[in-house]
Amino acid sequence: MQQKRNIQIIEWEDLDKRKFYSFGIFMTMTIRATVYPATLIRTRLQVQRGKSFYSGTFDAFFKILRAEGVRGLYRGFMVNTFTLISGQAYITTYELVRKYVSQYSEDNTVKSLVAGGSASLVAQSITVPIDVVSQQLMMQGQGQHLTRFRLTSDSGTGKPKRFFGQTRNIMAQIFAADGFRGFYRGYVASLLTYIPNSAVWHLPHVLFQQLLEGEFSQLSKLAPSDCPHLILQAMAGPLAAATASTVTNPMDVVRARVQVEGRTSVIETFKQLIKEEGTWGLTKGLSARIISSTPTAIVMVVGYETLKKLSLRPELVDSRHW
Repeated sequence: MQQKRNIQIIEWEDLDKRKFYSFGIFMTMTIRATVYPATLIRTRLQVQRGKSFYSGTFDAFFKILRAEGVRGLYRGFMVNTFTLISGQAYITTYELVRKYVSQYSEDNTVKSLVAGGSASLVAQSITVPIDVVSQQLMMQGQGQHLTRFRLTSDSGTGKPKRFFGQTRNIMAQIFAADGFRGFYRGYVASLLTYIPNSAVWHLPHVLFQQLLEGEFSQLSKLAPSDCPHLILQAMAGPLAAATASTVTNPMDVVRARVQVEGRTSVIETFKQLIKEEGTWGLTKGLSARIISSTPTAIVMVVGYETLKKLSLRPELVDSRHW
């Protein structure tokens, strides 16, 4: 009989919180900087009508690079870094809710689904205003004809202000047009995108954990008993990310259009998308989304598990295996 793996999940109470948050900020910043160009491309593809300017992910990448340079691929990145706050809020909520749910259920699937959904709810409450501003900045340059707001020029130089001057410029325009509510445009669409996305993403992760522990004996035979736990989880991560991206992409397209174009109705935006572009419109930006989510998933799984291992309280280091 195959020996059952001695895997113990590292829980919230096992962590040194100071190390956890310090390493977490560095990890999150690294991931965001790496995949941000794909996020920008995804947004432009989702907002454009049909293939009016970009024919696909790689076409968009090369056109932006030629016309706007590397800086064009990082439009809005500086303001987007404030989502580090929501990232830490997500992690904290996820771990605390897992701990709370464990009082009522020991099922890791239940704990992860509830924790993932709750964490997304908290994180999106912080993220949406940042996304609204950063997406308007992403659309400047070649995509500015698709958005309601355009950067105004500096009166002295005749050129658009740089960095946070551009952010203040866009924020002032949003507030003048929509008031404070404008910063939460698309909030419902964001929740309908990212709560299911988080839940779908965590499910394969948990099922793989159960596989490793031998609960699915036929599947567990596929993995050698000495195969590192972290490698197996890194294999499951991209599959989970691709699944979650595909399932939630239609609502992500709607979310992007609501936030960039200033629409008020998720349902009407969805209906117009189907009417103008058919069901194919629901897949817009999907390849760019998978391109960004797959490496993110690998880094998140490997990085997050490594982060938790590095953040263990000293007396527990030898008692947790991966």
